Amino acid sequence: MEVSMSFSHDSDDEYEKLIRRMNPPRVVIDNEACKNATVIRVDSANKHGILLEVVQILTDLNLIITKAYISSDGGWFMDVFNVTDQDGNKITDEVILDYIRKSLGPEACFTSSVRSIGVKPSMDHTAIELTGSDRPGLLSEVSAVLTHHKCNVVNAEVWTHNTRAAAVMQVTDEETGGPITDPDRLSGIKQLLCNVLKGSKKSAGGAKTVVSHATTHTERRLHQMMFADRDYERTDDDSLDDRLRPNVNVVNWFDKDYSVVTIKSKDRPKLLFDTVCTLTDMQYVVFHANIDAEGPEAYQEYYIRHIDGSPVKSDAERERVIQCLEAAIKRRVSEGLKLELCTTDRVGLLSDVTRIFRENSLTVTRAEVTTKSGKALNTFYVGDASGYSVDSKTIDSIRQTIGQTILKVKGSPEDLKPSSQESPTRFLFGGLFKSRSFVNFGLVRSYS
Repeated sequence: MEVSMSFSHDSDDEYEKLIRRMNPPRVVIDNEACKNATVIRVDSANKHGILLEVVQILTDLNLIITKAYISSDGGWFMDVFNVTDQDGNKITDEVILDYIRKSLGPEACFTSSVRSIGVKPSMDHTAIELTGSDRPGLLSEVSAVLTHHKCNVVNAEVWTHNTRAAAVMQVTDEETGGPITDPDRLSGIKQLLCNVLKGSKKSAGGAKTVVSHATTHTERRLHQMMFADRDYERTDDDSLDDRLRPNVNVVNWFDKDYSVVTIKSKDRPKLLFDTVCTLTDMQYVVFHANIDAEGPEAYQEYYIRHIDGSPVKSDAERERVIQCLEAAIKRRVSEGLKLELCTTDRVGLLSDVTRIFRENSLTVTRAEVTTKSGKALNTFYVGDASGYSVDSKTIDSIRQTIGQTILKVKGSPEDLKPSSQESPTRFLFGGLFKSRSFVNFGLVRSYS
């Protein structure tokens, strides 16, 4: 049976390659057709997931998609995207334009359909995936475990939504600077992280830890993890947030056998990727779509069927699609005060910073950790653990401890008064920042 299934998969893959050889993708980039955007047209043989691939490539280049027209009825895929850079300008950089042509054109024909754009193909780190119940201090505790086991966090992304948390962390060995390969060591780390995710609960409560050496697209993986963790299920008091909920509607167009999904929400970067990613992972095929995000509000309209060819069949399925799309939109919404940290990277840096946040009653709602050429470039969105607004005096105190040139405030309150002059030695170095002892990691608990 396994041989038969493998043969079938290989045959499908070879057939797909044959079709793409006969009908290679065509990419046309036009900077003249539209006054205020670069127009990218993509024509290709159709396959499930191709829309997500295209949107992912454009999104990973930090391009803003202001308009899009999608048509993939039948065996052909035709897309038109109007894009700008982050400042609203047309794309004129030939390096970027050439990358788009190569990534979407004939040269990309025979790559795997599971792309990992923006992720290094070489296995230079170990990936750790975490899902569980969110609580104040959770990132601090996770980071402390990794530091104790001589793991350096070189990249990480952490999302929280609807009382759930998910993280993808890329770590290296402190001594070798490479991936961690010892299975016993990995097993021990995995078990301790599971204990942290469980907290004081006796039951696992959905806590999950996965260790991998495979490449992955971090943001798509986070969507998949939170979807699997059912973060889209509304809590009893979620009705209080109706004013802030995006407007998502699903109706059936019986004449054409489509389900029509319409979304109206405040626009933000990567919104299109988030919704297309969710529809794809829910096994829906987008046959036509119209996207308009030129103003402060984004409008998205999708004509979809399930991969089995049927439209949405029941009220329960319709409600699930709505809830999942709402969750996809809200996961990346950055709630809280934005703090940016830039300093020389070292083992234990993330643990030290998040410990200080926790000791000052701040909870991390979202985090992005990156390392480039030995420099740590980290962004944190923080809120007060008690639910109140973050006190400016608390931020002043934290910046005094960490270093005002290292930690900067980017969100509101916008104009924090300068604190008293700091000593140049009060940075993230020396004895002040030595981690507290977390000897019994199996029993580590939050200070919440």
